[in-house]
Amino acid sequence: MINPVPNGAQPLIPHLCLHDCAKAMDYYRKVFAAEEVMRMPGPNGKIMHAEMRIAGCMVFLADDCGQGYTRSPKEAKTSTVTMTMYCLDADKVFDRAVKAGAKVVQPMQDAFWGDRMGVVNDPFGHQWMLMTRKEELSYDQMMERGQKMMAGV
Repeated sequence: MINPVPNGAQPLIPHLCLHDCAKAMDYYRKVFAAEEVMRMPGPNGKIMHAEMRIAGCMVFLADDCGQGYTRSPKEAKTSTVTMTMYCLDADKVFDRAVKAGAKVVQPMQDAFWGDRMGVVNDPFGHQWMLMTRKEELSYDQMMERGQKMMAGV
């Protein structure tokens, strides 16, 4: 019997549509220490399909192809997805991303739920929330801190 989920595959895989997939792959390698698993060239030098491991998770990538079912953030003029990545040192990855061309959306800060976090938009239009767990909190502690933060206390 054939396994409906390929052996070793994670059952949910983000698929990023990009304006310049090859450059994005270089960027993700440099900033997130991503490893390229494979790339399948398409017509006109575009990448039809590629796979990378980022923080141990598979991510699919491809150039926008103008077929209409997916569009890159550049073509759509927006990004509606945030890739959230826990890092050993989120400050270090955040700084590396910015130095490599990402725009700061939210500077690094300590969040009420116990993480150190910041948000950047990469040069290809995708948003990344970079986090490091700093303290373990109970649900009640997070709720209390969240209410105080929203009340401006």
